[in-house]
Amino acid sequence: MQPERVVLFRPRTILQAAGVLLGVAAALWVVFVSIRVLTWVFVALFLALALNPAVRFLQERGLRRRGAAAAVIYVGAIVVVGVLGALLVPPLADEVQGLADAAPGYVEDVTAGRGPLGFLERDYQIVEKVREATRSNGGSILGGGAGTVLDVGRGVLTGIVAFITIVFLTLFMILEGPAWTERALGLMPAASRPRWRNVGHRIAQTVSGYVTGNLLLSVIAGVSSTIVLLIMGVPFALALGLLVAILDLIPLAGATLAGLMLTTVGFLTSVTAGVVMLVFFTLYQQLENHVLQPLVYGRTVQLSPLVVLIAILVGTEVAGILGALGAIPVAGTLQILLLDWLEHRRVAAEEGGPAAIAAEAVE
Repeated sequence: MQPERVVLFRPRTILQAAGVLLGVAAALWVVFVSIRVLTWVFVALFLALALNPAVRFLQERGLRRRGAAAAVIYVGAIVVVGVLGALLVPPLADEVQGLADAAPGYVEDVTAGRGPLGFLERDYQIVEKVREATRSNGGSILGGGAGTVLDVGRGVLTGIVAFITIVFLTLFMILEGPAWTERALGLMPAASRPRWRNVGHRIAQTVSGYVTGNLLLSVIAGVSSTIVLLIMGVPFALALGLLVAILDLIPLAGATLAGLMLTTVGFLTSVTAGVVMLVFFTLYQQLENHVLQPLVYGRTVQLSPLVVLIAILVGTEVAGILGALGAIPVAGTLQILLLDWLEHRRVAAEEGGPAAIAAEAVE
């Protein structure tokens, strides 16, 4: 018969384990409560990493003080945004208002079975199905009207606060980022500092390359879509082009969603415009996926398409659209850390691992 084994825990060990559990629980609670602020910090970090190469470029070209270089970049960005706003906002506002005013007419045509999309009502009775779904949820929709207005107002105010906060966070990160990096490296052993400085540089290159590349692709998609819409005489071309640029920021799914929406608007204008928009977005998506994205991301975010798809799915499930936007640079960062860890282990094994010990024993 096996003797009973008695395991004794010291009170100090129990207290340490309880303290660790309480600390983890407190950290998770802080993250849960501060998720909105952490999201703002996350966005500001991405923007700071995207603007940092421009700041360093000015520093290397004679503007040594980082504060002065950051101020020049910020003023330049404000001027560019202001000029674009002065040129585009008035016509864009008119087109958005016109699109909102024209939407009921489009709905009325579909309801009456007229126009290019009238077959949806004639053949599939889509209007009746929508009415049934609305009727089943009508009470909750009507009852929450006042609450919806308050939610919209609160959302607008939160958006303004978020924008201002992110702008200042980005500025402070650009100004103090290198100093904080050096402080963090100073806490590490001197022998490991070059390794982690190299890792941090590679991560910064990956994130800044992704952000700037994604913005460039978004601009290309929006401008090219606007040109095609203008050529085909589709109304509200500027507003729809801006919508394409915003949606194209979302990897993989954004361009497809934009193509579906603009193809629908094209068919509402004419069958020819709808067919042209369908062909254009089919060809453009192939061009973006197989030429533009590899060209832009090839030197920064070196991930396989499977890893990209998995990262986007996980990011979307965790944090919605923001998670989809940050999934690729996060995956690239994890890949850099994993490859560095594997390389470090390989070098350590070659210098003093079992193979080296066995070689010494043979000698």
